[in-house]
Amino acid sequence: MIRQCAIIFGCLAIGELIVHFTSINLPSSIIGMLLLTLLLKLEWIKLEWIKGIADFLVNALPFFFVPAGVAVMLYYDLIFASFWEILVASFGSTIIVLVVTGWTHQHLRVRTKKNRSKREKLIAR
Repeated sequence: MIRQCAIIFGCLAIGELIVHFTSINLPSSIIGMLLLTLLLKLEWIKLEWIKGIADFLVNALPFFFVPAGVAVMLYYDLIFASFWEILVASFGSTIIVLVVTGWTHQHLRVRTKKNRSKREKLIAR
């Protein structure tokens, strides 16, 4: 359990250092997660080494949403005052994500078909 925590907190600490020394405008936790993902992908860290603590954190995830829910109730008047702006921003960003995702899928699908046909032509020779 100590090794599992050390690996996860180590990645978080390295993320903090990267943000501090490079002034990247990303949260250090995101950089730490990307680093952990990279280390897992490169198989420098085995999944079994962090599986126990990762399962615990995923199971405890709903607990971490309680403060956000309390904040929504606490600042209800501010949220309600900006209701239309929040609604437009939510729907607008959703539409943008759907359009960009669809366009990316279509682009990659055409590209994959072209690459597949090129490979088939090379194999046929």
